[in-house]
Amino acid sequence: MGLFDWKHWVVILIVVVLVFGTKKLKNLGTDVGESIKGFRKAMNDDDKPAAEQPTQPVHPQASSPLTPPHTLDGQHQKVEEPIRKD
Repeated sequence: MGLFDWKHWVVILIVVVLVFGTKKLKNLGTDVGESIKGFRKAMNDDDKPAAEQPTQPVHPQASSPLTPPHTLDGQHQKVEEPIRKD
């Protein structure tokens, strides 16, 4: 009868299910599984050579010196708040 006997694990499992409920545990398991899949996918993507990865298409107008840069039109106003002396 050690500290980590199978009976102890069954009791711990029952307590965890009673505290959290099966729905939350199912959602937690799903989230952990998706994060592991995402991690594996990211690790496999890093192993691929740069030639195999898709590249972004370059717009011919973006490099043209005659095309104005994309800017936001608007007016800027400085707002001053009075200094309070408490």
